[in-house]
Amino acid sequence: MYKWDTNLETGNIEIDNQHKEWISYLNNLVKAFQEGKGTEEIIKTMNFLLQYTIKHFTAEEDLMLRHNYEDYLVHRRYHEEFKITARSLIRQLITEGPNEELVDKVIFTLRGWLLNHIRSDDFRMAACIKNREKPFVTKAKGY
Repeated sequence: MYKWDTNLETGNIEIDNQHKEWISYLNNLVKAFQEGKGTEEIIKTMNFLLQYTIKHFTAEEDLMLRHNYEDYLVHRRYHEEFKITARSLIRQLITEGPNEELVDKVIFTLRGWLLNHIRSDDFRMAACIKNREKPFVTKAKGY
């Protein structure tokens, strides 16, 4: 099981809360694997995780667009690539069933991607947005 770590905080409450939820859903998937749930239940859990991921990505992309984030297209491409990877893993689970090697691959891929994405792309995006949200203050001479 994975725990939320404050080192993953981007400083954006909305994004951080969604990342916490994502980790919770990933833990549900790990639990389903550990408990030997059937392929149908594991596919259902994996599909739910993918749907939540899509919802989260949409929220992040809306935030980036609202703040004219200059790396929006690159960040969005990473999201699209991850969705392709997740769908591929679901297809593998359907085809092969949840064998130990595939389960390890699924967990390693999902967890690794999320942690790397948060620590690099999301940190950069959140910092940029935070800077843009600060009010612009100037000192006028003579006042």
